Amino acid sequence: MSTIVESPPPQFIKNIEWDMMDKSKFFPLSMLSSFTVRCALYPLSLIKTRLQIQKHNVVYTGMFDAYGKILRYEGFSGLYKGFWVSSVQIVSGVFYISTYEGVRHILAQRNVDSKVRALVAGGIASMVGQTIIVPFDVLSQHLMMMGIDGKGDKPSLNLLGIRDTGQGKFKITLELIRQIFKIDGFGGFYRGYVASLAAYVPNSALWWAFYHLYQDELYAILPVWVSHLLIQSIAGTLGGFTTTIITNPNITCVGITSPNPKHSRHLGWFHHDNNH
Repeated sequence: MSTIVESPPPQFIKNIEWDMMDKSKFFPLSMLSSFTVRCALYPLSLIKTRLQIQKHNVVYTGMFDAYGKILRYEGFSGLYKGFWVSSVQIVSGVFYISTYEGVRHILAQRNVDSKVRALVAGGIASMVGQTIIVPFDVLSQHLMMMGIDGKGDKPSLNLLGIRDTGQGKFKITLELIRQIFKIDGFGGFYRGYVASLAAYVPNSALWWAFYHLYQDELYAILPVWVSHLLIQSIAGTLGGFTTTIITNPNITCVGITSPNPKHSRHLGWFHHDNNH
């Protein structure tokens, strides 16, 4: 009489490790995914930056007011000012994830707890990423501010007073680079670098740590039939929400610090003409 031996249930992979990935597919798909998300969220990032930089609501009274004025004075393309310069940052994602996974792999060999690995690796990866990103972020934020021309009742956030009408994007960007270098030198492209590290290194470290924390807790309390992808999506969302609450004041400081040149008071800093 034959005996039926039940095979153990298949093991699911909770965390995808570096050596499990096909790098030839991962990096291109990761960059494509990042570009797609950036396309969708960039208008919100632009509006958030303008709201953070302005003083005492002199230009916009809120998100919807900003959205309406940008469309009215600048058109739909105004929501994407500085987008292509900002998109160069996608390349930094390759260095970010490579650093993150590399550090996690090293710590895993030393049997460090997964949440601690995520915390440390996320912080170091962000430090590498910010070193690449900050110069492009400075340029992008200046371009975000250049939208409204300041004529009549149209307020202006053009910090460097660069004419952005009748010129191509490339020429405007070159003029912006020249003005920043003229005013602040090479250090002008890293204005706010320390503040960026202070904001985004903890942001990255905390997000990865909270992601693993929430993921473990959700696996423990939810039924086994719940989709693993759903659990990971919820964990990522909760991790992002928690991290944003903790780090948003620091990120606001970054927005204020980065685009502010030494002589901004002479160059149209939040100039607002009301010639009714």
